[in-house]
Amino acid sequence: MTIHLPGLSRRELLQTASAGFGYLAFAGLTTQAAEAAESASNNPLNPKQPHFAAKAKRVIFLCMQGGPSHVDTFDYKPQLAKDTGKGSKFGGSRLMASPWEFRQHGKSGLWISDLFPEVAKHADELCLIRSMHCDQPTHPRAMTQMHTGNAQFVRPSLGAWTLYGLGTENNSMPGFVALNPPAASAQNFGTAFLPAVYQGTKVGRTQQRGPAAYRGNSSGPTLPDINNPRISTSAQRKQLDFIQKLNQQKLEREQHQPGVEGVIESYELAFRMQDVLPDLMDVSAESEKTLGLYGIDGGDADAFGRQCLMARRFVEAGVRFVEITHGNWDHHNRLKTDLPERCTEVDKPIAGLLTDLAQRGLLKDTLVIWGGEFGRTPDAQNGDGRDHNHKGYTTWMAGVESRAVSIMAQRTTTALSPWRINATSTTGTPRSSICSVLTTLVSPIAMLAATFA
Repeated sequence: MTIHLPGLSRRELLQTASAGFGYLAFAGLTTQAAEAAESASNNPLNPKQPHFAAKAKRVIFLCMQGGPSHVDTFDYKPQLAKDTGKGSKFGGSRLMASPWEFRQHGKSGLWISDLFPEVAKHADELCLIRSMHCDQPTHPRAMTQMHTGNAQFVRPSLGAWTLYGLGTENNSMPGFVALNPPAASAQNFGTAFLPAVYQGTKVGRTQQRGPAAYRGNSSGPTLPDINNPRISTSAQRKQLDFIQKLNQQKLEREQHQPGVEGVIESYELAFRMQDVLPDLMDVSAESEKTLGLYGIDGGDADAFGRQCLMARRFVEAGVRFVEITHGNWDHHNRLKTDLPERCTEVDKPIAGLLTDLAQRGLLKDTLVIWGGEFGRTPDAQNGDGRDHNHKGYTTWMAGVESRAVSIMAQRTTTALSPWRINATSTTGTPRSSICSVLTTLVSPIAMLAATFA
């Protein structure tokens, strides 16, 4: 039987039926929805539409701190082998050929050293830039310039610009994460004149080397104080609401306080992270096949492999920019014994990361960057080492448009100064500079093109 109530709308029916309790519940739900919508619209980390269609949605930066020797890894120099032992015009030392063989790989015939046998299997996915240079050959300033584009003035970091331009796809996670960052490197992950909410979140401590790095810890790096065992989540929420009320009052009194705004956003994010981050950082649930892909077996590659796997998990969850730091590439001596150790620690994990991203359909819109703050000289130092070289060195990228592209720079045979870039694909078709790949992220990052050009 159908009952007709002429003249009553659904809203009026809720107001009159059951003493109006239905309408009371409806009003509460709509108020909550409106508040949530308003809060979301005011969130500076919300996903943003770039000025131009973005081809890369996320970045993984593999930072090799110390200045890896490009002439022994990814920059093949046959003339250097012929001139080995000859005097160098840039000092009293003599030229030293690479102790390792270079071979061509993939359809592109890319020359890669035997120190990277696993990465070499991805030769057709790599874009080598052999014309890198920076202003100063000192580690701190070169690292700062690599991250911010300037060694002298405080500027936002590449990750901060990326997050500022694109926002994040997961409001319960930081949009910019730095895994195991080195000490005294805050400026490399900072925001400078951008709001503090865009700065990087450091996860883990400075990386240890070898299989002992995570001994007794199967889940990898940890974030201290991610959980509070002394009070419940609801009590934390009440405590945070009180603190945020005080912060808001200060903000209303002083009008413009970027630091307070950053604290308000970071407190809310930290509260939400408690439910998400521990699971993302726990790689113990991954299959044996996946762990083996990254070299997570207790060997030399175990530590860096965990970081690479965690980076994949982070970007898969919507984190926009992840940086992983691997140190101890500063080979002024012991090159022949120490450089192979460093390469062994990162070779399989990096190859595993590229494979895993491709299998999950993420590599096509993820930009993977590998490089250090500068390279090494072609002449010997201390008999078995190489000095800093900031005038011409190599980095590479993978993913997005960078696959199957090799960017060669026509330079001197000693590679101490860049000349001009001749970018070609494997088919010989001219390609634009790698800067165009970076600027496909979002137009503000065009300001950072000098960092990698």
